[in-house]
Amino acid sequence: MASIFTSSIGKKLIQSISGAFLILFLLLHGTINFFSVIDSFTGSFGKPDGLYQLGCDFMSLPIIKPLVPVLALGFLVHILWGMWLSYGNIKARGGLKRYEVPSKAKADSWSAKNMLVLGLLVLLGIACHLSDFWAKMQLQEFLGREAENPYELLTGTFGQWWLLCLYLAWFVVIWLHLNHGFWSMFQSIGWNNMIWLKRLRVIGTVVASLIIFLFVASAVNAFLQAHLWI
Repeated sequence: MASIFTSSIGKKLIQSISGAFLILFLLLHGTINFFSVIDSFTGSFGKPDGLYQLGCDFMSLPIIKPLVPVLALGFLVHILWGMWLSYGNIKARGGLKRYEVPSKAKADSWSAKNMLVLGLLVLLGIACHLSDFWAKMQLQEFLGREAENPYELLTGTFGQWWLLCLYLAWFVVIWLHLNHGFWSMFQSIGWNNMIWLKRLRVIGTVVASLIIFLFVASAVNAFLQAHLWI
């Protein structure tokens, strides 16, 4: 078992598995957030029967609630483990040569060379996101207190233009991380021939773009609703 944490293959396997948790977590989170966009078109934004409210209620069900921390933990493990691997690569090479990948993966990719920096920025964004949303919703429910209105949290946060800009910049960072990490995840488990690598790079870009679209659309919509919603 110890070899999993010490061998090169084992380390990559852990990063790949935790990366799958990251993608699942973001897809789930982004989809529920996007419900608020649908609500704005159906006239249900801010109402108890709105899709976004129902999505938040669904995530609070006893059978679902335990799954969220598991996915979130996989997210956190992926970021921290990736940063540790990147630091180990830099230290092993005796200098700040950045994150290196095989030539098949186009090592000149900016995101591939800066995964440590991207990981730090993602982690910083997570801390802000936890403070803005999780601490005011899920944490309050865990403590037996009444959670804040999810619609008001959206408009209160993204309704401030400077916070919206910061979050949009953070979404770009996540896109860069996902765009590289998706195909790298499959490469780590052996899907590294040129034919599949090209396909996975395209699929990775599509998946990363879809996930970030869900978040960007939700944030921009919340900004508009903050100035239109009465």
